[in-house]
Amino acid sequence: MSAGIARKLVSAGYGVFGMDYPGFGLSGGLHGYITSFDVLVDDVIEHFSKISAVSLIVLNQNGSFGVLDAENPEFRSLPRFLFGQSMGGAVALKVHLKQPNAWNGAILVAPMCKIADDVAPPWLLAQILIGVAKFLPRQKLVPQKDLAEMAFKELNKREMTAYNVIAYKDKPRLRTAVELLRTTQEIGRRLEEVSLPLLILHGEADSVTDPSVSKALYEKARSSDKKLNLYKDAYHSLLEGEPDETIAQVFDDCISWLDERCGKTNGTNGI
Repeated sequence: MSAGIARKLVSAGYGVFGMDYPGFGLSGGLHGYITSFDVLVDDVIEHFSKISAVSLIVLNQNGSFGVLDAENPEFRSLPRFLFGQSMGGAVALKVHLKQPNAWNGAILVAPMCKIADDVAPPWLLAQILIGVAKFLPRQKLVPQKDLAEMAFKELNKREMTAYNVIAYKDKPRLRTAVELLRTTQEIGRRLEEVSLPLLILHGEADSVTDPSVSKALYEKARSSDKKLNLYKDAYHSLLEGEPDETIAQVFDDCISWLDERCGKTNGTNGI
């Protein structure tokens, strides 16, 4: 999560905690390498189990951010929400599936429930890569298009991604790609198990993660409180790569949804 996204959520009255996954951001480990997605999710659960006081939990690979004193008893009864973008959306869903009653809701922004066909390698090549990954798991051999071009609609904002020195910009490592593939396949099989309040946000022109699977998640999740917002002509990076008016709308939709579930009215913090 970028500091800019966190600040906007904080300015709306929500505490934000995040983490860099091992191998991402400023965390240690081989850059961009996921040995096991389940182990990564367990690390996330352990991290946030130590923060019992948050009103908003943010999951993403791009930033560690904290704004509340977790030891302050006045925060202990506040509701807790998962917030996941892209791969963070898959992490958030996996956290929920492992802890079905631990969270008050989730906001999923272009969640990685399925890797879009334009990004995923052809089936035969995928099978070859899965086999090679057993012997060369760390190698960067997975073919990939320019994700910045696919994710950021606004050219000037796309060009700014070059200055993000901690982002992983190389080809995916073989083991990482295999873990992402397996995870999306698992999530696709378990959509009906999702039961927490949901806000799902997706660009209709997203060619990185498939918006059709967000629609399937909305339709199949057994959550009694669920909402799907699709943004016409929007790409993958809804909160950073779109025109300012689209970004503002997405933030407004997120904050309004949170406010409704936290008893906030007329700008007064009721949580």
